[in-house]
Amino acid sequence: MSESKATVTPKRRKLSKGNHQTNSSLLPAPSEHRGKNEPCVRVAIYARVSTTDQQCEMQLRDLRQYAAARGWTLAGEYVDTGWSGKNAERPELRRCIADAKARKFDAIAVWKLDRWGRTVQQLVNDILDFDSAGIRFIAITQGIDTDSSNPISRLLLHIMAAFAEFERAVINERVVAGIRNAQAKGTRSGKPIGRPKRIFNRGQVLEMRQTGLSLAQISKATGLPKTTIRRVR
Repeated sequence: MSESKATVTPKRRKLSKGNHQTNSSLLPAPSEHRGKNEPCVRVAIYARVSTTDQQCEMQLRDLRQYAAARGWTLAGEYVDTGWSGKNAERPELRRCIADAKARKFDAIAVWKLDRWGRTVQQLVNDILDFDSAGIRFIAITQGIDTDSSNPISRLLLHIMAAFAEFERAVINERVVAGIRNAQAKGTRSGKPIGRPKRIFNRGQVLEMRQTGLSLAQISKATGLPKTTIRRVR
């Protein structure tokens, strides 16, 4: 008696129209989803460089992309070129702060914490003022966001500000030490800083002048310039 084998064909699961597989890595983080009734965030971006030969374009490009990826509205760009982070009177910084107090935007984004300022006092004061006005402060490359729902980032903000001030203090200390070393040892070539002192017999030059010799004659005899001979009294 022969044994017949039945072939079972697995049923394919039909996908509903419009249902397709999506790469989960391309989805935004859950916190970035904006509800239908949630208003769009108006964000201002601030960039700074310390010297006039530097450019802010890299900072601005990353900040614009950050806002666009979240569907935020770019409310304004503030750029200080050739200003130290220690100087709190930067023109675009002051304009940004004034616009923040006028509630022209909901958040301020910077490329890095030290682009806004390098002193703990300035950072803490400004960010507390922003917080009281309901404005978020975001450092996009450091994961810092002072949103009320993100207490960990608030803690990190104070830590990073302390590191930024420490870094600047170390740089200043090295610069001062280098200047002192240069003053003590001279230039890199080993020559002293400034014009070297001339060593000559002043008594001999004075005696030659008293005998009535001209400056040109004394200069020819001693090899000294006339200006040096003229100063001998």
